[in-house]
Amino acid sequence: MAGLDDHHPDVDLRHDGVTVRLITYTDDWYGMSQRDVELARQISAIARKLGVPADPSAVQTILFTIDARVSAKVMPFWRAVLGYEYRADSPEQDLIDPRGRGPSIWFQKTDEPPLQDFRIHVDVWVPHDQVQARIEAALAAGGRLVTDKYAPAWWTLADAEGNVADVATTMGRD
Repeated sequence: MAGLDDHHPDVDLRHDGVTVRLITYTDDWYGMSQRDVELARQISAIARKLGVPADPSAVQTILFTIDARVSAKVMPFWRAVLGYEYRADSPEQDLIDPRGRGPSIWFQKTDEPPLQDFRIHVDVWVPHDQVQARIEAALAAGGRLVTDKYAPAWWTLADAEGNVADVATTMGRD
């Protein structure tokens, strides 16, 4: 396939489907590049020709958020425990799995004292046309809406004990 040359997609082959993940890792960048987008389009076109259906509802990215007053004090611990690396383009805020299998960890600066009373904060990124279904499922499973003031960028939900999940999209962002 043209365009792959030194670009290596992550391919996850399972009994119920194939997932192809395209992320650019360089010394100064981690994320989706225009090249990744073009390769995704090519792969999708080939899959369509082969009769392999796409399932946009299965697409998501998970980011764990650790609130910290001073990230530099807690990041080394999490880096060691998880076997993660500092993200090249934001080493003071993010850790990534060097194997590309686990979720990224974002260290969010919090106010002193912390305003939140939760223990876990997870960000789940879904396609914008899937966000309402995901929110409705979470609410039906006993969750509650904390705020939608940042919609359509994200909605904050909580479980019965107050642990938080932001269900996010790429919509409504600068």
